[in-house]
Amino acid sequence: MDAGSDAKAPVGGGQAPDAVIELRGFVKNYGDVEAVRGIDLTVNKGEVFGFLGPNGAGKTTTIRVMMDFIRRTEGVVNIFGLDSEKMSLEIRRRIGYQPGEFGLYEGLKVREFLRYLLDLRGASDKEPRMERLAAFFELPLDRKISELSKGNRQKVGLVQAFMHKPELVILDEPTSGLDPLMQQRFYKLAREEQRAGRTIFMSSHLLAEVEHICDRVAIIRNGRIVLVDDLNVLKDRVGKVLTVTFDDEVAIEDMEMEGVSDLERENNTYKMTVHSNIDRVIKNVASHRVQSMTVETFSLEELFLALYRDKAPDEAIDDEDGGDVG
Repeated sequence: MDAGSDAKAPVGGGQAPDAVIELRGFVKNYGDVEAVRGIDLTVNKGEVFGFLGPNGAGKTTTIRVMMDFIRRTEGVVNIFGLDSEKMSLEIRRRIGYQPGEFGLYEGLKVREFLRYLLDLRGASDKEPRMERLAAFFELPLDRKISELSKGNRQKVGLVQAFMHKPELVILDEPTSGLDPLMQQRFYKLAREEQRAGRTIFMSSHLLAEVEHICDRVAIIRNGRIVLVDDLNVLKDRVGKVLTVTFDDEVAIEDMEMEGVSDLERENNTYKMTVHSNIDRVIKNVASHRVQSMTVETFSLEELFLALYRDKAPDEAIDDEDGGDVG
């Protein structure tokens, strides 16, 4: 895929020099319902950033405010250092956007629709790139939109988001409806676009997807950011899962060590989470007769479940009452 030229540097606004997206004290209410509850978040130039949470956590609401489709209640929302409300037209010229629900002109052919969008952007010269992207995703350009499957409609959304070489691409559930092959092609495209200097902000509830391509993730729960970090740092912080089977019976007290939690035993097999001192733990294990041993890194799914497992009672009530509409 031709990824194109590097993005321009973000400008102005008093934010960090490399910040493309900056949210400070961002709040969005729908009447008495608090949909987003004071988010602070920065996304830097050239990142593939995952915005992760279950349906109804506030992901789509946040994106809609960033795009100025709806207005924030409080706080600062800057894109390229520009206020998302006051400078929304300038911002949109520099963004590619794929919404979770994508409205299409059913009577048009795919090629006609994409040309129309390029004309609206004043980017008719990007038609060759549009055609290459369509070929990359095996999107039939001469078929009517009304005849497209869900997967092909999703491809239309992806092609129109990337075809004009935007500096920032905002994607809401980008691989919904795509088969595994096309998902892999999206991952490849995202990395190519990142190498070209572009920034990608993508919301998802598909943990494997975020784990596959994102550099950093933010996890949103009930309208609040509960965690932001580098993906590898998060895995190290949560720990590694050690499973060991001994030839002989080993007392459980021998496995109770500093840096170990969630210790489980079944016959001669122990499973534990190791947060620190893994060398010392393995040396202790090796002092016994070991039949087998595996060390696995926590998946993002396990991290996600761990964060949601400890939900506070008031948050559980909010969820049941529809505490977020996004």
